[in-house]
Amino acid sequence: MNTAFVFPGQGAQYVGMGVEIADRYPEAKVLYNRASNVLGFDLLQMCRDSSPELLQQTENAQPAIFVTNLACLAAAQTQFPEPKFFAGLSLGEYSALVAAGVMEFEDTVFLVQQRAIFMQEASINRDTKMAAIIGLNADIVETICHRVKSIGVCQPTNYNAPNQTVIGGDARAVEQAITLAEQAGATKVVQLAVSGAFHTPLMQSAAKRLAGILATINISTPRIPVISNVTAQPITTAEHIRFLLIRQITLPVRWMTSIQHLANHGVDTFIEFGPGKTISGLVKRNFNQAKTLNVENSTSMNETLEAFQGLVGI
Repeated sequence: MNTAFVFPGQGAQYVGMGVEIADRYPEAKVLYNRASNVLGFDLLQMCRDSSPELLQQTENAQPAIFVTNLACLAAAQTQFPEPKFFAGLSLGEYSALVAAGVMEFEDTVFLVQQRAIFMQEASINRDTKMAAIIGLNADIVETICHRVKSIGVCQPTNYNAPNQTVIGGDARAVEQAITLAEQAGATKVVQLAVSGAFHTPLMQSAAKRLAGILATINISTPRIPVISNVTAQPITTAEHIRFLLIRQITLPVRWMTSIQHLANHGVDTFIEFGPGKTISGLVKRNFNQAKTLNVENSTSMNETLEAFQGLVGI
């Protein structure tokens, strides 16, 4: 059995996430404390007491999810053998990089906080939208985006699964693309509650600002391979990592191809660390034979540990 540890991104957040893990496991709580020292506010209290609307804001959601992902991993890590690969969806890639020893935790908390601010500010004074198109293959969605380009920016932002592609861009262009997708037979369209058109050229200013922060951060070679969202291939050198993290903000997340790469390299079990089961669901959409497990609280950790031990015959 070969495992990959995977981490969710923005959109997975919910009020109360990580609280029970932090209350029960000191190794998880210490990460919230360390992050709070960097952020300048009590992150665990925000996860515990925030409103959904406040937690949904990009500048709050991204640090909260990043730390919660790693807190769940810290609580469970000694219970599982090391994985063959790490991977994360969008923001989740930062959790994967820290887990693989690429960047220091405090450095990355600051990096994620600044990334969130830059992405939020890139969206000011521009009416943007993102939507998941379900039931059409990516080629059809790409054609639809091309058809509306005279209206404004509209492009795929996440290739999540064979029948699920997220699009983003200027609101009017995305709205027209939604209409065309429904006419083409899309079974469902879900408009995303996000504050900008992430993974599109509209994030170019954020990418430029992020490059300045990345230049100041020490980056090491991964001790375990991490799959890049941009290339769906393992990230290698420090400069390669910097380049890809900058590009990630303006280019689509190739999650479908990432899962295919992992499957082709023998991964058959995926353990998701962090809030919810979004990644587990997307893994199944791409690789139905995969075994998916998750850790977001002590109950799910115990269930995952029991299932994992059964898989390895302990």
